[in-house]
Amino acid sequence: MKSIAGNAWRRVKLRFSGTITHVATDEPVVALTFDDGPDPVVTPALLKILGAYGAKATFFMTGENAAAYPELVVAVREAGHAVGNHSWDHPSFPLVSGSERRRQIKRCASVLSAADTHIFRPPYGNQSVASRIDATLAGYSVVTWNVCVPDWEDHDGAWLADFTLQNLKPGCIVLMHDGMFDFTGDTPSDRGPTLDAVERVLATAAEKFEFITVPDLLQRGRAVRVAWWMNPDVDYLNSLKRRSGNARRYQVSPKARP
Repeated sequence: MKSIAGNAWRRVKLRFSGTITHVATDEPVVALTFDDGPDPVVTPALLKILGAYGAKATFFMTGENAAAYPELVVAVREAGHAVGNHSWDHPSFPLVSGSERRRQIKRCASVLSAADTHIFRPPYGNQSVASRIDATLAGYSVVTWNVCVPDWEDHDGAWLADFTLQNLKPGCIVLMHDGMFDFTGDTPSDRGPTLDAVERVLATAAEKFEFITVPDLLQRGRAVRVAWWMNPDVDYLNSLKRRSGNARRYQVSPKARP
């Protein structure tokens, strides 16, 4: 009896505090998601590839980029894709104050406006209990992934496509990037391999899987929620660069702030 009660409490707790990583379903549906855009070159090219295969995707946009390219926010939405909130300028949420987290979400939402689907993805996947609560109070469901394609690393399109195809399963949520808000090394990561990989994946799997948005995926099965507490790596974050301006630097320990 105690075990049954414990399991029931765990399910209730995950329902309200868990992070969506994928959907449990037998239907051949998957969700491709793209972070850090929109990008003036990559996002239009990606929309063209998706359109050629009748695929829909979800774009988790930073407010700063969405404000710079509002026409791309409109283009993504009008093409039938979903738009999610990815913060204003991509800080690690556990390392900034609660007021800053709330400002980040609200400011991004203000530029996404009608395109905002009230799903949020924390930058870098970093999340604490406090930052999860802030997203919930802002009215957002937190969505991460269960297939992480390392398209910020030095891989060609064929390698990225093979990795993705090997991990595609019904209900999965795939992380990729149509932009790179932060990057390591001296120059930004080339998005060409990502575009090549997406085309290869769709050419191979479009007849086996239906590629749909995250909101649509959530209607096709049971959302799987996990206790997603990903602590930031401060040394890694402090090594990052940005295309323009200075990347954020953190001086605090990798623990949630109030």
